[in-house]
Amino acid sequence: MAADNLPSEFDVIILGTGLSESVIAAACSRVGQRVLHVDRRNYYAGNWASFTFNGLLSWIEEYKQAGQSEEAVQEDWKEKLEEGEEALALSSMDTSISNLEVFCYASEEPEEEVNEAAAASWSVPQTPDSEGEVERCLLESSSVEEEEPGVASDEASPASGPDAGAEQTRQEGEVPSQAEETQGKEQQASPSPAESQPEPKKKITYTKIVKEGRRFNIDLVSKLMFSRGSLVDLLIKSNVSRYAEFKNVTRILTYRNGKVEQVPCSRADVFGSKQLTVVEKRMLMKFLTFCLDFEQHPEEYQDFSEHSFWDFLQTKKLTENLQHFILHSIAMVIPEVCTVEGLRATQHFLRCLGRYGNTPFLFPLYGLGEIPQCFCRMCAVFGGIYCLRHSVQCLVLDKESGKCKAVIDTHGQRISCSHFVVEDGYIGAEQRKNTDSRQISRAVLITDRSILPSDSEQQISLVTVPPVEPGGPLVRIIELCSSTMTCMLDTYLVHLTCSSASGSAQEDLAPVVSRLFYTPASPGEEPAEGEEESRGPTVLWALYFNMRDTSAVDRSSYDLPSNVHVCASPDTALGSDHSIKLAEAVFRQLLPDEEFCPPAPNPEDIIYDGDGPQGEGPGFEEAAPAEGAGAQGGEGAERQEGKEAVEETEGAGDAVTQETGAGDEPSLTSEE
Repeated sequence: MAADNLPSEFDVIILGTGLSESVIAAACSRVGQRVLHVDRRNYYAGNWASFTFNGLLSWIEEYKQAGQSEEAVQEDWKEKLEEGEEALALSSMDTSISNLEVFCYASEEPEEEVNEAAAASWSVPQTPDSEGEVERCLLESSSVEEEEPGVASDEASPASGPDAGAEQTRQEGEVPSQAEETQGKEQQASPSPAESQPEPKKKITYTKIVKEGRRFNIDLVSKLMFSRGSLVDLLIKSNVSRYAEFKNVTRILTYRNGKVEQVPCSRADVFGSKQLTVVEKRMLMKFLTFCLDFEQHPEEYQDFSEHSFWDFLQTKKLTENLQHFILHSIAMVIPEVCTVEGLRATQHFLRCLGRYGNTPFLFPLYGLGEIPQCFCRMCAVFGGIYCLRHSVQCLVLDKESGKCKAVIDTHGQRISCSHFVVEDGYIGAEQRKNTDSRQISRAVLITDRSILPSDSEQQISLVTVPPVEPGGPLVRIIELCSSTMTCMLDTYLVHLTCSSASGSAQEDLAPVVSRLFYTPASPGEEPAEGEEESRGPTVLWALYFNMRDTSAVDRSSYDLPSNVHVCASPDTALGSDHSIKLAEAVFRQLLPDEEFCPPAPNPEDIIYDGDGPQGEGPGFEEAAPAEGAGAQGGEGAERQEGKEAVEETEGAGDAVTQETGAGDEPSLTSEE
């Protein structure tokens, strides 16, 4: 449907496609409401969006230009007003992002020149017959590649070397002598100079990153999903989980005493840890067992209800090592938080363990921006209308009741509605005079290796970094590998988040980046030989920016009509509970008698015009036979490669606990 020819009336109009707005749109559409969902941007998810690398560069340029020029405000909507009405103009500029700074540390040389330089630096040790040796190795390797599978190379070519004659004259079935066997082992154990030379490490250039830009999916907001959090529960309940796929977070790390360590959080991790003594293991298990049902033992903590969680930990005779793990990596709270809140955070962490893996967290493939799009998809399936690059100029208010009765869009069309839901970024300065918002400091890094190398390169890590300077912020780091479909091979995507202390993301996060990563003094510079491990991963590219956080702003702080509902921007929390609870609260105000996001029917359960149950044709994760018989192309092919579809089941009594490995993709299942 053309954006300039929309229906003239809807039940709910929603402006902005962030997580809360998308959940509200899906919930309203699911119960039969007529929903119009618009966004002035040309992409879904708003400040929850995920971008390819090239898309992120365009986003950066767009915001830099928006900060330098003011958009002309059109007021042609005045002639659309009727008697007894007044207009409330909305903001035409998005001011939620500020302090954008970009740094490129990767070499900007063309990729071909870098490869030639690497090949030139990889020289074979000069021996009297080095050229002949290299040629011989190349010929042997080419002949091996041409052999049939399963055929050994020594059978395919005649024997050569000093013992060639002996090999040829030895009768079939004759056992070689011990001297011959020893000599053969020594020859195998001492490879040729060309074979012993290590392969050169591929240098990643900025040109390579841009060329592979579609491999990246970079989130503006960095969060994880608690396996028993509000978001996962809603995905399962509503059947929206069928539209997305997930990975387990494989490890939880912390920064302590100048180094990164793995945090033992599950029972297996605790007893298998080499960082803890036997006594510490018993102390930790005893405390965690208490936290699981701390409400049953009020005598243990009621004397500390007015004290901080840090003070409470000091009285439990825990070592400094254990106190650090519990406070920063399990409860993940600041030391000043009250005791009960710290215990609840620890309990929530422990209850999320083991549902889908050895850590409490999941991460959606292709980035967090997939989740709002999943709910938008559900809304569209049930009749919601979507228009990107389309916005609302003003609200039409009834002077007598003070309520919003219609909107006028950017095409000048007047559209009536009963309720209007709007993202905070569209609210003008005049309507937010009493609001006191905070700022989130964000950094996005592309690095060449993991922050804590291990046997597996496909690790998804959560790192907590206590304040590195007095008065500094607590920083949360999420490191993503290429198997999450968020970065190219041989790179890692690192997200840093904290509450802003100085007003500039670069000032807040640069001290942490400098301690954990190596930032070259000039593009392409590499650490000296032997210093690579001590200096940490090399930063290839970095982005710093601040994002406004209005999650703590009360609804009464906005000067808006009662049927206009504001959705706050993303908060600093690790999970998305605040956004989901906000969406449900707004839905309750809109439709108090309706169920919030009831399960969508499975395609095979839908009955058309009295016929028997049948599918809806090609599924969301299947191609039609005629179109999918050949090679899959584009984004769909990438999403199908190397992974299975996420499944979820309905009904009480379904399996709820699933142990998965580091590389498995968990299925979201409902539970009783």
